[in-house]
Amino acid sequence: MNYADIKQYDVANGPGIRISLFVSGCTHHCKGCFNQETWDFNYGKPFTFDTIDVIIQFMKPDFIKGLTLLGGDPFEKTNQEALLPLVRKVKEVYPDKTIWCFTGYDFEKDVLAKMGKEWPNMKELLSYIDVIVDGEFVEELKDLNLVFKGSSNQRTVMVKESLEAGSIVLWQEPEHY
Repeated sequence: MNYADIKQYDVANGPGIRISLFVSGCTHHCKGCFNQETWDFNYGKPFTFDTIDVIIQFMKPDFIKGLTLLGGDPFEKTNQEALLPLVRKVKEVYPDKTIWCFTGYDFEKDVLAKMGKEWPNMKELLSYIDVIVDGEFVEELKDLNLVFKGSSNQRTVMVKESLEAGSIVLWQEPEHY
């Protein structure tokens, strides 16, 4: 896997100050995508164990609330495989920090019904992710007033709670935001 960028202090892609990893590779090719260069799986730099170490170090300060995975699309098959050691390590070292993931895939139809059954790494990967913002970006539904998403069709899904409930549980924006 390659990655386009690591933002050390990101406040746009999840609550609080976060580390954001922009992976390369996306097959959705959404019209109006803000990050089209990351569609190319070969764009950017190789993601290595050294990259994981850098992210783990960036996450060390107490004011860092967590890690956000976006791109590109972290749930492309090759990206899932490369990200698994990272999310494992993050939860091992920082169990109280959250992991958010932005994907163009639909949580029920694609992630659970298809990927969860066909790709062996998906179930473990999901076990480390706290929140998924799902759905392709739809330019005609773009809404700048939305919190942590670009178009009104996208959802902010609480992963563990949704799996336990057997239905979608949405993240609720705290009142103090």
